Amino acid sequence: MKFKLDWFLSGMAIAVGLAWLWPEPGARGGSLHPELITKGGVALIFFLHGAALSFAALKAGTLRWPLHLVVQATTFILFPLIGLLTVWLLRNQVSPELRLGIFYLCALPSTVSSSVALTAAAKGNVPAAVFNATLSSLIGVFLTPLWIGLLLKSGGQPMPLGKVILDLVLWLLLPLALGQLCRPLIGAFVTRHKKRIAVVDRLTILMLVYTSFCDSFQQGIWSGQSWGMLVLTVAGAGLLFFVVMMLVGAASDALGFNREDRITAVFCGSKKTLASGVPMAQLIFGSHPGIGLILLPIMIYHPLQLILCGWLAGKWSRTAPVE
Repeated sequence: MKFKLDWFLSGMAIAVGLAWLWPEPGARGGSLHPELITKGGVALIFFLHGAALSFAALKAGTLRWPLHLVVQATTFILFPLIGLLTVWLLRNQVSPELRLGIFYLCALPSTVSSSVALTAAAKGNVPAAVFNATLSSLIGVFLTPLWIGLLLKSGGQPMPLGKVILDLVLWLLLPLALGQLCRPLIGAFVTRHKKRIAVVDRLTILMLVYTSFCDSFQQGIWSGQSWGMLVLTVAGAGLLFFVVMMLVGAASDALGFNREDRITAVFCGSKKTLASGVPMAQLIFGSHPGIGLILLPIMIYHPLQLILCGWLAGKWSRTAPVE
């Protein structure tokens, strides 16, 4: 399998560049009214996810509980613990916003579409991948803000956790549920126009990336940052991916997973979602002036995980047993 980067990754760089050149329209109070388009964009993204979600595929993947426990424990326990350790180690080395961004990356749920697609390409357990990716998104609505609240509270910055979770339920879970309820009516349309809907979804995320960085540039958050910080973040993202992938693989081997379940555990357990991460950041951090810097680690981790998992999927598909 040849894995090629798509236009979305270039679009992220363009969105950040536009925010640097023209931050005023996307900043708070700007002509694009980001206060309105943020929540509308979040709702649209999750409504489309709900409409595209196949309940039959989700139901088919429910039986492999040891696999599910490994994936969810990796996503919401192992990753955040590594994040806490990293934040402590870097406490005097990088800015508070970047430390928060590193931990936010670690507290995010797994991806949905790319985990399933790469698991299928590697000939892994696709129904289990669908189940785990979806379950991770639902759990993340509650556990991601809880982890962030814990970190902020330990640093003397209490977060209005109840309001944040309520916002996530209203703007993420409710549209997701409405999309799923509308699936009998629009499911065939969604399936027919899957590629066009994916474009709408990604363009909405790019708009949220743009508005997130506008405030940061306008308020000068990036003025004190160096290229060394960027290099450190890239290296840290690569090391994080490698460590988690090795630990998930070792746990899968210790539990005696078959080849298909091991592939699913590695892909679903080692990945973090940008598609949900950007909307969730808008709701969790709100008008935080450093939100652009907070998003930097997940924006670096996202293409890195796609490149490495794409290479692994190609390698594992070539070594799959012939049926």
